[in-house]
Amino acid sequence: METYTDQYIGGSWRPSLGQGTITVLNPATEEALAAVAAGDAADVDAAVAAARAAQRAWGATGKETRLGFLTALRDGLAARQQEIAATVTAELGAPIGFATAVHAGLPLAVASGYVDLLSGFEFTERVGNSTVYREPAGVVGAITPWNYPLHQIVAKVVPALAAGCTVVLKPAEDTPLVARLFAQIVHEAGLPAGVFNLVTGVGTVAGAALAAHPDVELVSFTGSTAVGRAIAEQAGRGVKRVALELGGKSANVVLPGADLARAVNVNVGNVFANSGQTCSAWTRLLVHQDQYEEAVAIAAKAAAKYVPGDPTAAETRLGPVVNAKQRDRVRGYIQAGLDAGARLVAGGVDAPEGAERGFFVRPTILADVTPDMTVAQEEIFGPVLCVLAYRDEDHAAELANGTDYGLAGGVWAADEETAVAFARRMDTGQVDINGGRFNPLAPFGGYKGSGIGRELGRHGLEEFLRTKSLQF
Repeated sequence: METYTDQYIGGSWRPSLGQGTITVLNPATEEALAAVAAGDAADVDAAVAAARAAQRAWGATGKETRLGFLTALRDGLAARQQEIAATVTAELGAPIGFATAVHAGLPLAVASGYVDLLSGFEFTERVGNSTVYREPAGVVGAITPWNYPLHQIVAKVVPALAAGCTVVLKPAEDTPLVARLFAQIVHEAGLPAGVFNLVTGVGTVAGAALAAHPDVELVSFTGSTAVGRAIAEQAGRGVKRVALELGGKSANVVLPGADLARAVNVNVGNVFANSGQTCSAWTRLLVHQDQYEEAVAIAAKAAAKYVPGDPTAAETRLGPVVNAKQRDRVRGYIQAGLDAGARLVAGGVDAPEGAERGFFVRPTILADVTPDMTVAQEEIFGPVLCVLAYRDEDHAAELANGTDYGLAGGVWAADEETAVAFARRMDTGQVDINGGRFNPLAPFGGYKGSGIGRELGRHGLEEFLRTKSLQF
């Protein structure tokens, strides 16, 4: 087992100032993979100081110069796709096929999109007798989650760098190895010292220190709504900008006349992908009461195809959840649903057959779920789908909007016009129409308790810019 006691600060790997290490487990085997430094406030101070020292020069570089560095970073991601996928499979438990296509492929697509976007992006414009400048926001503190560890890093760091900001990254403690790999790629791309810095550590120590640091001018955080609220409150006291991508309890609404079988099958795949550890997953399937039992039967049949197994095997579609705490949390939600009167049609609280080791959860379908149940309101973050019945479109809209969240959703209808009309009634940041594909150039972010700000594409770049006008 490798032990890494260093942090990437100021363009080089330095011994961590924090005491102790964090052990990274393989969630499929429960064996130790590696240990990383448990950074503390002193490491954060050093990293922020390095970022601040580099900020003015980096922000003053021309667009073409930054474009050259980001192109090299993108090429580095492309060259190490297999290594990235294998690393994520080892520390997160994502099946290797999914890790290759999504955990490695999506960050590359996002980075490529920003290279293309930056080449044509205009940082100045004339408005009447004014010239308006878009300037870098300054030092960015990026705090990323474990569920899509590299994607979330790239979705924050690359647009921040493109905008001319410098960055201090604090990755999730469960999945720090791919973050270290990313730091190696950044170093090989030749970015100036201090432009990008990495501090590994636990959220309550290193993450809290980064979010509160007076020299961090913008905090970009992805994680739970509870932590996001705390960061926003703290930022408010310091008049600090925040970009928050938080939890979700997304609804997939199947309207009468839609292709029911396709809609339900796609929903099952959507909610079981990444072992259900996707904030935008459609965890609530809303079906008209006249089609309800048919939909439940389709969902149960589809769930049977997701057999938990070894994530390194090419045929595996469902791996473990990230850790024991998450496994127990998800099973607790399943039991709470059953106790409240939900009907179990697939899965359950017991360990999957043959899973003596590893943090596995049975892929679960709960029917007869009512909107007042905990499983219909709170983010479970595991392979659990709740199926609810609605009476008419007004009732469906009420159910779809009846949570504290508003991150994503889906609508299926016989025609696009009907689907779009319903989607416009949903209080959520992103809606897929009849199975529309994820677009890494479209703005991603939520309403209500799902966050503030947007990631990806032009909107994601603009999060890291501030505006100045000069009048003539």
